[in-house]
Amino acid sequence: MSYEDSSSEKSELNRFHHHQMEDSTSSESDTPVAFTRSHYEQHVDGLRRESVSSRRNSTSSLHRSLEIIRKTLSGETNRSTEKVVDNSQYAVKGIYGDLDSEEIELQRQATKTTILNELKVKQEDKEEFNNNLEKIPTAALADQTVPIENDGEEFNAIDPELITWKGNDDPEDPKNWSLVLKWGLVGFVALYALVAPMSSSMLSPAMSEIEKEFHITNPIIGSMVVSIQILAWALGPLIIAPLSEHDNIGRKLVLDVSCWMSLFFNIGCAFSRNTGQMMVCRFIGGLFGCVPMNVCAGVISDLFDAKSRNWPLAGYSLVPLLGPVIAPVVAGFIVENMQWRWVFYVLCFFNGFVAIVNTIFFKETYAPTLLKRKANKLRKETGNQDLHTIYEITETESALGKMYTCMVRPIKLLFTHPMIVGLGSFMAFTYGFMYLMIVTFQTIYGKQYGFDKGITGLMYIPMGVGFTVGVLVWTYLIGITFNNLTKKNGGVSKPEYRLPMLFIASYFIPVGLIWFGWSVEKKLPWIMSSIGSAIFACGLVCVFQSLQSYLIDMNVRYAASSVAAAALFRSLFGFTFPLFADKMYDRMGYGWANTMCAIIGLLLGVPFPIVCYMYGERIRGWADARLEREQLEKEQKAAQKKTMV
Repeated sequence: MSYEDSSSEKSELNRFHHHQMEDSTSSESDTPVAFTRSHYEQHVDGLRRESVSSRRNSTSSLHRSLEIIRKTLSGETNRSTEKVVDNSQYAVKGIYGDLDSEEIELQRQATKTTILNELKVKQEDKEEFNNNLEKIPTAALADQTVPIENDGEEFNAIDPELITWKGNDDPEDPKNWSLVLKWGLVGFVALYALVAPMSSSMLSPAMSEIEKEFHITNPIIGSMVVSIQILAWALGPLIIAPLSEHDNIGRKLVLDVSCWMSLFFNIGCAFSRNTGQMMVCRFIGGLFGCVPMNVCAGVISDLFDAKSRNWPLAGYSLVPLLGPVIAPVVAGFIVENMQWRWVFYVLCFFNGFVAIVNTIFFKETYAPTLLKRKANKLRKETGNQDLHTIYEITETESALGKMYTCMVRPIKLLFTHPMIVGLGSFMAFTYGFMYLMIVTFQTIYGKQYGFDKGITGLMYIPMGVGFTVGVLVWTYLIGITFNNLTKKNGGVSKPEYRLPMLFIASYFIPVGLIWFGWSVEKKLPWIMSSIGSAIFACGLVCVFQSLQSYLIDMNVRYAASSVAAAALFRSLFGFTFPLFADKMYDRMGYGWANTMCAIIGLLLGVPFPIVCYMYGERIRGWADARLEREQLEKEQKAAQKKTMV
């Protein structure tokens, strides 16, 4: 594909191109030709010779309309003086003048083919870039994870019917919203993500009473009643969360529906009459409840760029970490003074509050969805049904087909993307250790230390302190490290710059596990084991923040899918670890069992971040290039078939 631009046309039209078939004899070809203003004038002159009187006025009108379109879409319009937006410029008449329908359709088909070809060329360039990393100076490296950049603004000069943001400062773009609004949305996101972690551990202090009422004698079944919700967290993100990356759905609808469905099944738990009903309600409630913990990372990527994402992500990530800590503290006093069903009643009150508040106040943040709504509005106002976004151009599937693609994408990433497999495994063990520790608190402090349920619930607070301190400390250190490495790299950031703090934090997890385990084994004062849980929690924060930030930066558009894929391993481990906790501690004791877990943590936590930092860019570049190439080839073939028809 080539472009034929003269220097004077570049300055006048900002490389404004229309791609058209060469002539009627080549109209069946799929290859468009470069179409500058001079070419377009020649084409219109040919049409004028057929009907001079009817074409004379349309040519100048067309040029004016094209110039208006170019300035509007490229952001050159002086917004300070704009009071009324004239959307008639998006009408077919305003764009194409008096061209007949066949000529307009030919140009549209050629434009679409050109854009897909251009994306294919960019993808091939990216593959060549990734294959020659060692030959390129470090300062020249750029983040090239997705061929579609800036929601398609680069193609404004090619396609006058393309709907994008009006330049980099368009107030409708979520990244340009005010800080107050963006931080407010982060607060709503945190509320969404708090419900599921609270639901997962709220039940723990009440299990002795539930086991008596439901006649549960098998300790594994009792553990499953608590942890089955975490098993649902392994499946829910793969099925539901990626739907937020469908431009017809977006983030808000998925979050709202999941929050309400979580409420309904929490109510079901409150009125369960046997073990089966309880487990079914907790599992289905977990399917929906886990969605915010995966989608919310995508929301933050919608609102903040890589350089400003560190603190918002930290503020959001603290809340779901505190969920499993806050819930047992509240539930312990509830069970001690009231009937166990009040644990779920209180949980439902909070869940209902979050559902109502967020349904009313939370707003859509996903750019493809917002652009599609903008395009739909302009279609109604102008009658031009061919206005479209860049994502609709590359859309080759039906609505149901696209939803299916969104749902299977995390599974495909999980089994084909080495970085997600590796990161998911590392996160899985740390998450499993956390729930291993949490579920043993009732036994350790209730039986071994003789605390009542209310005081036992307070033993979760040191872990919460560790989470809070970890967020404050690691967020600052991760941010400083990221900014310094970016500065040294000529201002070009890389996802790998999120990882260096793991070199230090990876030691906190084994130290915390050993400290906690041997303090309990030797029956030291409760403050000693509490310090161990706090050290572990502090290190866990760095693991989650670093790796989740890496997953988001690695592929911003598909952040929800990447996080959901990595969450599969994490949730499976969180489900299985509590099942064998009692047997493991009975046979090995708390000291040696936690020492074994600490050794596993060292084997994963020390060498793995180093490997990712040194070779992660090459590995993810290869995996992303293959995924994008397959998608673009499918889109290009579909576009060519439509053109031939």
